[in-house]
Amino acid sequence: MPRAVVLVLDGVGVGELPDAARYGDEGTNTLLHAAEAAGPLRTPRLAELGLGCIQPAPGLLPARAPTGSFGRMRERSADKDTQSGHFELMGCAVAQPYTHFSGGFPAEILDPFCRAAGVTRVLGNRAASGTKILDELGPEHERTGLPIVYTSADSVFQVAAHEEVVPVETLYRWCEAARAILDPYRVGRVIARPFVGSAGRYVRTFRRRDYAMPPPGPTLLDELARRGVPVIGVGKIEDIFSGRGITEAIHTEGNRDGMRRTAERLARLDHGFVFTNLVEFDSHYGHRRDPAGMVRALGELDADLAPVLAELRAGDLLVLTADHGNDPTFTKTTDHTREHVPLLVYEPGKRGRDLGIRESFCDVGATVGAALGVPAPAGRPA
Repeated sequence: MPRAVVLVLDGVGVGELPDAARYGDEGTNTLLHAAEAAGPLRTPRLAELGLGCIQPAPGLLPARAPTGSFGRMRERSADKDTQSGHFELMGCAVAQPYTHFSGGFPAEILDPFCRAAGVTRVLGNRAASGTKILDELGPEHERTGLPIVYTSADSVFQVAAHEEVVPVETLYRWCEAARAILDPYRVGRVIARPFVGSAGRYVRTFRRRDYAMPPPGPTLLDELARRGVPVIGVGKIEDIFSGRGITEAIHTEGNRDGMRRTAERLARLDHGFVFTNLVEFDSHYGHRRDPAGMVRALGELDADLAPVLAELRAGDLLVLTADHGNDPTFTKTTDHTREHVPLLVYEPGKRGRDLGIRESFCDVGATVGAALGVPAPAGRPA
């Protein structure tokens, strides 16, 4: 019985897309620039699979005979967001960009949110780095209990609250109310951002939760679930897809926990699909412009690949890719970057080959669907 695994290295792009200038992202390359700034990379397993054939970098050379097939993918969706990237990976490209409020949210959004949350006002209401705004407004939040609301260049409405000031379940209810308010405005995600600590030492916790707009059309996950094929979402996959098509959700505490959970669940899976998001490349190192952290996390991923590879058997499929870029050396913004994403496809016992440049992320869904014997939405198998 075939099994498929897709690992999304959230934010690990491999060079600007042809339309990067429209997004202000000329010259970006997450993998290369992180390695140049803080390398060399120590990723022998990724190199053997063919990552260096996609993007050579300090410490990462092209393999002479890669064990995996390798290529790059271009995003067809009109965005560079987590949702649009993941939806397209599963066969549903997003034609209409999500709405961005980089200048802050208007009263017509904030007033009903405040009524729903039972507060008179919010703190912040501007585009900001998530860690910097906690340093700035965390003490006032602790004194007043008022939610910290902020956004970015992405289509997000983020609500931060200290776990000892606002119970996490209350924060979740606030975000559920915000999701209902924001649906007509096409804001991609509402993100609950719980944190702990004290002034100057605030730390966001892994109890984050995303409330996303659902996919605008059918995805491979819908079809797999309809046919009774197990779909296990690891990390924030359940949140990204609003639960649609997910038969089992495993929430995680970072990349290493996600890889451990992936290997453990694969060991018990006879047939089905494990879909894993590794968020820290994006949330901890891309947005925080930390190339050294990005390089370290890639090395950890390489080590954590060993148990996953050991669980694979003949007929299985492993795909490593990304949903967008987030170049940790890019100084114009601290947001996502419009880049190609890597494509590594490993099938035990099969030779690797050059897959070239794919014109859509949808080819991942088509490849997974073909492996599991289920027709996928638009795309062609790699």
